[in-house]
Amino acid sequence: MAQDPSFKDVSLPLFPGSGEASSPPLSSGYLPSYIKDHRARLRDRFMKGGAAAMPDYELLELVLFRSIPRRDVKPVARQLLDRFGDFNRVVSASPERLAAVKGIGDAVITDLKVLEAAAHRMARARVMQRQVISSWDALLDYCHTTMTHLETEQFRILFLDRKNVLIADEEQARGTVDHVPVYPREVAKRALEINASALILVHNHPSGDPTPSDSDLSMTTQVQAALSALGITLHDHLIIGKSTELSFRAQGYL
Repeated sequence: MAQDPSFKDVSLPLFPGSGEASSPPLSSGYLPSYIKDHRARLRDRFMKGGAAAMPDYELLELVLFRSIPRRDVKPVARQLLDRFGDFNRVVSASPERLAAVKGIGDAVITDLKVLEAAAHRMARARVMQRQVISSWDALLDYCHTTMTHLETEQFRILFLDRKNVLIADEEQARGTVDHVPVYPREVAKRALEINASALILVHNHPSGDPTPSDSDLSMTTQVQAALSALGITLHDHLIIGKSTELSFRAQGYL
């Protein structure tokens, strides 16, 4: 059948990276009143009640307002939460995994990674240049913020001066889902380079269970021996799980 010359193609464009049509495009800066009202209500509720007044999907919507300014973001927020589970896991998901979600482009990924970096930096600021003993809870919060949702093991070292003030925090290695390589001589060498008097080792278990493995115990013993020969104290080794952590010192391993 011949097409009517007055017919105009009004088919909907696809979400970037999507293989199916999504909600109607909101071009030229125009937003339907129901979306404008919804965004205004969420922003107002957040400013009056804070994050505690909002479930994860609404908090995520607030973040996505900036990334996707001309589209209804509620379906996107729901899809991200369905894929990753909660707000923290969405923000900490790798760019590659985020990009695999339909409708998620570079703008969303960039904003989520900026948000994650800001959270890490704020948590770090609460513990740097402070005595570990007086800021222990903040230190644990920082470790959980930066490591709980990692998909592979990461090994970090917290370097302390003679007054137990945290003077440096460095990632030393990344490994697989259940192993990270650690070299005791390199740990001791780095401690000497920055004139540290004591160390706290930290690594995560992506499985969520902070119970130390035999290799964790063996590695800790080797690091302690290398440090002791140089007069450097190993205060603790923390293993970060999903909802809790294990302290070698508290469990009697050190």
